[in-house]
Amino acid sequence: MTSVGTVHALWRYPVKSMAGEPLARADVSWAGVPGDRRWAFVRAGAEKSGFPWHTIREAPLMCRYTARLDHPDRPDKSTVTVRTPADDLLSLTDPALAGELGAGVRVMRLDRGLFDAMPVSLITTATVSALCALAGVPTNELRFRPNLVVAPAAGTPYREDEWVGSVVHLGDAAIRVDRRDSRCIIVNVDPESGRPDAGLLKLIGRHRQACAGVYGTVVRPGLVQVGDPVTIAT
Repeated sequence: MTSVGTVHALWRYPVKSMAGEPLARADVSWAGVPGDRRWAFVRAGAEKSGFPWHTIREAPLMCRYTARLDHPDRPDKSTVTVRTPADDLLSLTDPALAGELGAGVRVMRLDRGLFDAMPVSLITTATVSALCALAGVPTNELRFRPNLVVAPAAGTPYREDEWVGSVVHLGDAAIRVDRRDSRCIIVNVDPESGRPDAGLLKLIGRHRQACAGVYGTVVRPGLVQVGDPVTIAT
């Protein structure tokens, strides 16, 4: 095994497109980080479409709504409370919250996480820094909405691309890195202000074939903690 870095951060997103919840540790399961993306808002009239979700694409300010599990020790059973940009606390199922987000939208609970591709997304701190510098915006990993952020041992960007096809060990868990993460317009939105402020997607398309970070599948569930070593078989 070769050391390739350390776990820099862990993120859970209880509600698709709302702000991330930082975690010091997570019992990563076959379905990824427990409680991740277990709720989503559905666009009115789009319930039967292939992509009915009301997200940052339609409502960039969603990323300023902070969702937290009411019972973090039981993430798959927990209800959710949301802090709005106005600092109000609302139940996720409160009609007033849906009314703020968009006309006719409604919330839906999902038995499994609602992932764009695979249950775990990973990016390195060096990749985040390099891309944000390229776009001339402050470094912020939440533009990329990862579950796992790794500080690479070499300190050079895009090292995670080299891990595709390999199994990465983080703490007690093991994740097979299946493919690069193809990006969408969400990376253009500043997670602090909730407003589009950069042409980052165009730059990623020009320099990185529209990919940043990687997607993976859990092959061994286990506890992952910030600061854990990250290793890969050579």
